[in-house]
Order: sequence, then C-alpha cells, then structure tokens
Amino acid sequence: MAAVVVALLLFFTQSPSLATADPLASHGHDPPANATRRLPDIIIIGVRKGGTRALIEMLSLHTDVVAAQSEVHFFDWDSHYRRGAEWYVSQMPYARPGQLTVEKTPAYFTSARVPERVLQMKPDVRLLLIVREPTERLLSDYTQVFHNRLEKRKRQQTLETLLMRGGELNLDYKALNRSLYHVHMRHWLDAFPRSRIHLVDGDALIRNPLAEMKKVEEFLHLEPQINGSNFYFNQTRGFFCLRDRRRERCLHGSKGRKHPRVAPEVLRKLYDFFHEPNRKFFELVGRTFDWK
Repeated sequence: MAAVVVALLLFFTQSPSLATADPLASHGHDPPANATRRLPDIIIIGVRKGGTRALIEMLSLHTDVVAAQSEVHFFDWDSHYRRGAEWYVSQMPYARPGQLTVEKTPAYFTSARVPERVLQMKPDVRLLLIVREPTERLLSDYTQVFHNRLEKRKRQQTLETLLMRGGELNLDYKALNRSLYHVHMRHWLDAFPRSRIHLVDGDALIRNPLAEMKKVEEFLHLEPQINGSNFYFNQTRGFFCLRDRRRERCLHGSKGRKHPRVAPEVLRKLYDFFHEPNRKFFELVGRTFDWK
C-alpha cells in the first residue's frame, strides 16, 4: 500500500493536471477548451449542518472557482477510496488554467482516517471548515434526520429520546459527537498546519454572508470579486439568497427548516455541556466564536 501511495504522489507532482475521460465527451459533447479535470485545490471538509452547501454555492459565485456537483465521499468511504485517484479526479468538474476546483463532503471532518488520506494525496490542498454554535448545529442535524425518516415513512424518535439516557446526555448520540469540534480538529491539525485550514463562522455567514466570503477570498488568494450585489434577503425564506449575472437562486427548501421544540432544561444541559469542549476548540484554533 505504501508503494502505491508513493507512486501516486510522484505521478501527481510530476503532472500539472490529470485529464480524464469525460462522460459528456463519450456522448458526443466536447469538454471546454483548455480545460482539464484535476485533484481539488480546495476541500470543504465540514461540518455537517454547518452551512457547507451555502458556502460552496457562494464560493461558486467567483468566476475563478468551479465546484463538484455532489458530495464525493472519496476519503471517508472505503468503497470509493479503493477506486483510486483517477476515479476521484473523474468526479471533479473541468477547470481552465487559473481556476480553482472545490469539492465538499461534510463527513470528512469527523472521520479520523480522512486527514492522513488527504495529506498523502494532496498535501498542498487548502481546507475550509465551517462551524456553527454546537447546540444549534445539533438541532439542525436532528431536524434533517427527522424529515428524512418522515419522507421514508420510518418510525420517528424524539430528540429527548436520542439525546438523554438516564437523565444525562447520551454521549454516543452521533449528532452530539459531531458538535465536539475539538475532538475532530485535533486529527486535522496532526496532519496539516493551522495555516492550511480556514474557519468560516457559519452563524455569521447567515447574518452577513459578504463579510465572511471576503475572508474566504483572501484565504484562497482569489481576486476580490464577490460583492454586495451577489446577495439579497428573501423575506419569505428568512435568509439571504444568491444573485449572479445569469440568475437568482435560493438554497433548497430543506435548508433553514424550523427546529423542533426542545424542553428548556434539555437546552440548558446542552449549553452547559458544550462550554468546556468549546473552550478547548477555541484554544486549539487560536480564535473564539460568539457562542452561548
């Protein structure tokens, strides 16, 4: 396995880009002129229900960024990882010289084996991590699963049933574990220097998307391009939507769903519980967030 990894690294460092067979080309469509598929320059690694979809949509407003259309799950799903680098590249969009390629898979952040896999394949990748207040993120996580189960007509469980065990918080509940940012961040900082990871404030992105996106542009060394005209507040949806030269669009209706009502004492337990993990995360990344 080590030999395979070394061979892959030599191949990619000796080739500026890896062009692959395009499924469109096989159906009689030509790829864009001077464009190739290649390993992503940017990966949005998470966090689930932190605002990753909004982030990649906003980043795609920039003409020097092209985004993969779906979550690739290359580094966290063994069935995909075994297909190798060529398959991974085939999932990327065509990019012209000077453009940056980005993919997002929120599950990467919480998978302990992913950071090393990413490092082996693309050591110079730039990583974006968007985080939200942990309790709010947990509630969004539960809400998504609740509606997914509802659509599939599966039996529902209340949040309290999943979250509480014997009067105490259930630390095995996956949605709670995903909000323990410091635990997962340690794995990434073991593999990458802090300078390679930009933290996006997901709560601020909701309130003032332009300010957060200017920081992202700076981190990625992009020419300043995203501006106030790219955003407008949709009174019906209750959040900002996007506008570019071609169209106006809002995120899918599944985004921004109303959270279930949670007993005040349970919320207080959550806020109290996350106080110490949040402190550890702030210390780890060298910045603070305005969280309860």
